[in-house]
Amino acid sequence: MFILKNIRYKNILSIDSLEIPSGKVTCITGESGSGKSTLLKLLNNLISPDEGEILFKGNSVDKINPVELRRKVVMLSQNPVIFDGTVKDNLLAGLVFANKQLPSQQRLSEVLEQVRLNKEFEQNADSLSGGEKQRLSLARVLLMDPEVFLLDEPSSSLDEATEHFIIDGLVNHTRQSGKTLIMVTHSKKVAEVFSDYEITIADGKVSGRRYK
Repeated sequence: MFILKNIRYKNILSIDSLEIPSGKVTCITGESGSGKSTLLKLLNNLISPDEGEILFKGNSVDKINPVELRRKVVMLSQNPVIFDGTVKDNLLAGLVFANKQLPSQQRLSEVLEQVRLNKEFEQNADSLSGGEKQRLSLARVLLMDPEVFLLDEPSSSLDEATEHFIIDGLVNHTRQSGKTLIMVTHSKKVAEVFSDYEITIADGKVSGRRYK
């Protein structure tokens, strides 16, 4: 799905070649500061490489309209944005921005259950804890139902039991719907249990690849 060729970005990343498959769960692991989040942003064209080329489904990402690309390839950052307003406002924000059809109340309830967020729709989103805000942002991304989920440490604020429940549900959804999930994670356990393919980044370079 993604092919990277001779990528250089500042003094952060130097990747000669890398392919990330379609329809699989790919985990990107490595030490803090190794370039994992930068790699994720390159895939979504939030930043552009200084050198090299990134292909998405055979097309150079810098030739794809950024709005169209980000409808298909949706990223959840490590510190996701929470918008002013209610829980419901935040759930619908991505769909509104993308001009997509709004879901039923039942679907909204289902996605909150999927991320274990037992909150009223009309509750002020700013009153949520850090972990709750992270789960609300993940629910917003799930509702957008893109071809590719780019998730940067989606469970970093969660306890182990909640992390396992949410990642398991996310991975099952990805596989059942034929989507692609690319996830940066600090957790070796998450990568071991859930990934089809693991990429290890060290000092800005690909230091390891592991297929299951």
